Amino acid sequence: MADWIPDLARSDKPRYLAIADLIGEDIRAGRLAVGDRLPPQRKLAARLDIDFTTVARGYVEAQKRGLVESRVGQGTFVTGTPRPKTRAASAPKPGTVDLSMNLPPEPDDPALIERMQDGLAEVARDLVALLRYQGFGGTAADKDAASAWLGRRALVPAQERIFVTPGAHPALLGIFGLLARPGDVILCEAITYPGVRAIAAQLGVKLFGLPMDLDGIDPDAFATACREMAPKALYLNPTLQNPTTLTIPEERREAIAKVARRFGVPIVEDDAYGFVPPHGPAPLAAIAPDLTWHIAGLAKCIGAGLRAAYVVAPEARAGYPFASALRTANVMASPLTTALATRWIEDGTADTLLRFIRSETAARQALASAILPKGSFRADPLSFNLWIELPAPWTRSAFVGHMRSTGIGVVASDAFTATGPAIEAVRVCLGGPATRAQIRSALDFMAHALEESPEVVSSVM
Repeated sequence: MADWIPDLARSDKPRYLAIADLIGEDIRAGRLAVGDRLPPQRKLAARLDIDFTTVARGYVEAQKRGLVESRVGQGTFVTGTPRPKTRAASAPKPGTVDLSMNLPPEPDDPALIERMQDGLAEVARDLVALLRYQGFGGTAADKDAASAWLGRRALVPAQERIFVTPGAHPALLGIFGLLARPGDVILCEAITYPGVRAIAAQLGVKLFGLPMDLDGIDPDAFATACREMAPKALYLNPTLQNPTTLTIPEERREAIAKVARRFGVPIVEDDAYGFVPPHGPAPLAAIAPDLTWHIAGLAKCIGAGLRAAYVVAPEARAGYPFASALRTANVMASPLTTALATRWIEDGTADTLLRFIRSETAARQALASAILPKGSFRADPLSFNLWIELPAPWTRSAFVGHMRSTGIGVVASDAFTATGPAIEAVRVCLGGPATRAQIRSALDFMAHALEESPEVVSSVM
């Protein structure tokens, strides 16, 4: 029903709310039926002589209420009556699109979900044993699975250098605590992962961000910082870096390793996204194994709730104090979680999940490329997020506030800035529980904002 035109004079509410209300009224009155296609947003805006943003917000509000859905490349369609309200305290607000968390897309294929459940059921057969205390670092079977998984990244460390840990964050906390004392300097990217900022702050360690280009940190600036600051380590997130999405090419990795070796600076390689590209550059732990602490978390390549990570120490002796530090803080990785990760690696479920994540991520990035203005963001076809350096006169606070007004959560660059003033930029994530339709609606709204000034979009009622 492409000729549907709401009578906005029937409502004294803000126009975007009136559009959503009238969609609901016309569904109940039979003037709109399930499956009807609503007019394209720009066409309806022209018919009503109102701003596109108002119509976009109205459609987003209608989708929040369960009245419509957006289908990629087809349009917006009526889905039926409003969703019943849930009483679950933990349930998110219906229709809210949280694009603030950098998560892999969640699987929706029934066959894959059944396969995952089968693995969990198989692990649960030995549930009583998995509720006992176990030695830190993982069982022999867990380390065998870790070795097989790390082998996909051309890493073949001896088992005594491999530790199964309860996630990347505890591993980073333990490694930083071993390498640095309060007041010491650890180097990182100028724009870096916010979790490492929190860890450094907790330990009283000073983070210093190195200047970057499109290939990562500047090796000459790294060398200068080594001479002037005597850093205790270099932290890098070298593949699909969060938040800029860049991947350090192999030639730059070798140059970085060369500087680190010259000054004897350990490298802490947070390889959270290293398994996502099917043919990414060799990890720094393969280029400089004697200098590098390698952290291969499973949260980004299998699922965020799977709190497990495989840590490769530079040498077996370095692992002893590391194991002691993590044992003090965490006792052990959860045997149940670790057993599930081992099972999924052994039976191929982990690889199937990874293939799904790659495919769905590429589809969502294709959406962003088709919807957002050309050149308005940085991304990789396999990154879970976009990095948007905002056009003037947008500021990051104004843009974040404008997105939040419609229930879209994004993160300002302040969270990622290690050194110096934050630039006018935001991170927009495309994964997690959000559907493609929800992401498409959010990107449509975002595209219009990027094409207009804050004054224009904020004046719309």
